[in-house]
Amino acid sequence: MSAALILLAGLTGAIVGSFLTVVAHRLPRGESVVAPRSQCPTCGVQIAAYDNVPVLSWVLLRGRSRCCSEGISGRYPLAEGSLAVLFAAVAVRFHDDLGAALLGMVFVAMLVTITLTDLERRIIPNRVLVVATAIGLFVVALSDPSSLPERVAAAAGAGGLLFAAALAYPGGMGMGDVKLAAAMGFFLGVAVLPALLVALLAGSLVGIAMIVREGGAARKRAIPFGPFLAIGGVTGLLAGQALIDAYLTTF
Repeated sequence: MSAALILLAGLTGAIVGSFLTVVAHRLPRGESVVAPRSQCPTCGVQIAAYDNVPVLSWVLLRGRSRCCSEGISGRYPLAEGSLAVLFAAVAVRFHDDLGAALLGMVFVAMLVTITLTDLERRIIPNRVLVVATAIGLFVVALSDPSSLPERVAAAAGAGGLLFAAALAYPGGMGMGDVKLAAAMGFFLGVAVLPALLVALLAGSLVGIAMIVREGGAARKRAIPFGPFLAIGGVTGLLAGQALIDAYLTTF
C-alpha cells in the first residue's frame, strides 16, 4: 500500500475524529450534533475554521482558546490523533479488502466516540451504537453478505456473555457495556473472543493497580468499562484472527 494512501487515511481519521469530539460532547447533553457550529465551551464564541484544524490548531494555540485564553481539553487532539492512527492502521491491515477497511474504520470511529462519552459522562449512547451498526450492516450486506450469520451469532454471544456478567455483578457492569459488546460481536465476528479477553484482562489489571495503590477503598470506586472494551475491540480488529490462529496452533 502506498504511503500516500496511508497518509490520506490518517488525515481522514483526524477530520472524522474532530467531528466525533463534537458528537461525544453534545449527544449526551441532548444537543444537536449538526448545528450550531463549534463554539468555545467557556465563553460561547464561535470557533473560526482556522482554529478548528485537527490536532494542529490545539498545538498552535498551546492548548488555550483564542477568544478567552481558557484551557482546551487535551481530549480533543488525543481523540483526533488516535483516530488518525487507527484509520491508517486499518488501511494497512485491510489494504486488499475495501469492504473490510470501511467496516473497520466505522468500528474504530464508534469505539473512539464511546470512549469519550464513557470517560466523561459514564454513558455509552444508544444512538452511537445503532448508527454505527446500521452503517456496518450496510457495508457487510454489500461487501460480505455470507458473513452475516457468523456476525449475528457473535453479537448474540458477546452481548449474552456480558449480560450474564451484568446480572451477576450489577454494580460493575452496565447495560451500555452489554450493548457495546453485542455491537463488537457484529463488527468482529469470531474475533470478538480475544477482544473480550483483552478487555477483561485490561480492566482487571487496572482494578488490581487501584487496589494496590488505594487499598480496600478502591473496591467502592466505579470505573467505566467502555474504554477497556474499546481497547479489546481494536486488538480484535487488527490482530484477533492472528491470536485465534496462534491459540489453535499451540493447543
